[in-house]
Amino acid sequence: MSSVWDERAEAYWTSEAHREGPDLDVVVEWAAGVRTALDVGTGGGHVARRLREAGLHVVTVDPAAAMEPDVVCRAEELPFADESFDVVACRVAAHHFADVEAALAELARVGRYRVIVVDNLFAGERAEEAERRRDPSHIRNYSEEDWRRLFAAAGLRVEEIRRFEKTLQVDAWLERAGCSGKAAERVRELLADRIAGGVLKLDRIALRGAKAT
Repeated sequence: MSSVWDERAEAYWTSEAHREGPDLDVVVEWAAGVRTALDVGTGGGHVARRLREAGLHVVTVDPAAAMEPDVVCRAEELPFADESFDVVACRVAAHHFADVEAALAELARVGRYRVIVVDNLFAGERAEEAERRRDPSHIRNYSEEDWRRLFAAAGLRVEEIRRFEKTLQVDAWLERAGCSGKAAERVRELLADRIAGGVLKLDRIALRGAKAT
């Protein structure tokens, strides 16, 4: 997967859909009051940028070297000691993880106080098919119930959940993943009930977890 993401790096650095958003504001809000953070699956580095602007010392990790993370690694195998960071954040990356349970366990292991996860919500099997056709590196989106189970299995207590509606320009969304032709037509067909005026509406979830006591 890293070679695919190496090719997409510039598109994600410059993506307006990733650079801003209320979910990113919430990550910054929830990270307030701590000093160190780990940004897992940093991609274009937008979480790290905002947290650094807020005064945190941030380390970034990503499996794609072209994303220019501080450390190249998978979320399932974080090369850090237990409780190395005050807060661990992962924004819109978990649906690419080959083993999301192992990844959450790693986030919980290296986090001292908080784990923050933001991702798109499961919206049915048609939407999942559309996601995979657009981007074969997509594994799965998860429901709120799934996320609660994953946090609990990782030894994390869910402290707060927020939901957001995310809008994306369909053409740019498809282009970012290199999806065109018949594949793009099928994606539009599968998501027809969520597309209006060239804009796709997705549901997104943000969860803040703490070590269970």
